[in-house]
Formats: sequence, structure tokens, C-alpha cells
Amino acid sequence: MFEVNVVTIFPEVFPGLLDISILARARKKKIWDLKVTDIKEFLINNEKIDDRPFGGGPGMIIKPDILQRAYEKAIVSFKNPRIDKIEKIMLTPTGENLNQEIVEELSTNKEGMLIMCGRYEGVDERFVEHNELRKISIGNYVLSGGETAAIVLTEAVVRFLPNVLGNENSKKVESFNKGLLEYPQYTKPRVWKNKSVPEVLLSGNHAKVDNWRKTQSEIITKKRLTNKNKKKL
Repeated sequence: MFEVNVVTIFPEVFPGLLDISILARARKKKIWDLKVTDIKEFLINNEKIDDRPFGGGPGMIIKPDILQRAYEKAIVSFKNPRIDKIEKIMLTPTGENLNQEIVEELSTNKEGMLIMCGRYEGVDERFVEHNELRKISIGNYVLSGGETAAIVLTEAVVRFLPNVLGNENSKKVESFNKGLLEYPQYTKPRVWKNKSVPEVLLSGNHAKVDNWRKTQSEIITKKRLTNKNKKKL
């Protein structure tokens, strides 16, 4: 079973979207499980969870000693004794950008994730360094905390685990598989607002359908890359 433990100061956020549809069914089947560790439970004698950054500047930084206590509690919660198979992650805008390659790596090479969620201006860097956490970002923008990112990361990884999706072939045709974006999809009615489904999809010729879909994926991917490069100029 793939285990996930999210360490946060807002445990009420979870399970949220992780407890509906495909992921909920997979959890009931014990393909994966979710635990949440509340950082606030590790405060001692009414201490503050954060403080001002050394060197000045805006915002507050979560203290490393409090984070460490929560982290150590979360580590021992994993049923899997091989801690080296648990990916220990710090969600931060300074991390490597999450992509499908990382998702597949985590779902195939690891047996769980410990996800640290920051808040405010961030966490003390010494905590990250001491525990050799892997920094991951879900995009080049800033959120108020890591909770939303934790949901995104967890869903992306869990849905790629074996037997989670109803049709395992879905993984092979989704966007980013083999570096290509997914081709357009159509369903009934055959004609909608004077727009018809491409005839090739109605032909019954699987070879032609596969070729059309591959071509469309290549066109869409090329167009997106072209637009991306234009924005850089």
C-alpha cells in the first residue's frame, strides 16, 4: 500500500478532494492511504509556531525545532519499514517543477510520500537541509501555503499507481505521455451546434484513428511549444 503523510498547520484541509471519485475508491481498496500530522500539536508551553526572519524582511518563518518534532512523529507513522522508499518532500516555490516524469518516478520507485507544507513566508532552511528533503514546486507562482500543492501532488501520483484507474490504458494516452499532449476527444451527439465529430473517428478504421490521434497530439504539442517560445522573446 502506498502511504502518504501530510504535515501541515491546517489539517482540516484534508482529505478534501482526495476523498472523492477515483482516489476515494482506491483508498477503500487499500491501494493507498492518507495520514495528516498537525504541526500545532507539537508546540510546547504555548510557544509561537513562527518568528521573524533573521536579517529582516516581511513575513514570518516557521521554526525548525517545531517542524522537526512533527516530522519525526510523521516518519514513524509509516507502516512500511523501509524509510528509504519514502520520498520526503518540502513543497516550496524554489523546488523543481512538478512534471509527469517526476509523478511516474514517485509512483513507481517509491512506496510513500511524507509531504511538508509550509506557510507564511516559509520554513527555516536548516530544517530542510538537516532532513535532506526533496524540494518540489507545482508551478512558477506563489500560494499562501503548501496544502493545495500537497493535494495536487498526491492526486497526480496516486492516480498513476497500479489498479487505481478503471482502465490502465488511460495512462498511455494522457497528456505528457511520451512528451506529447493528448489529442482532442469527442462523444455524442455526433453533431453539436453545427460542429461535427471528425469523420475519421467514425470510420471504424483503427489504424487511421491511431494515426489521426498521433498527428493531432504532435500538432497541439508543437503549437504549445511555439506559443511558449514566443512569450520568452
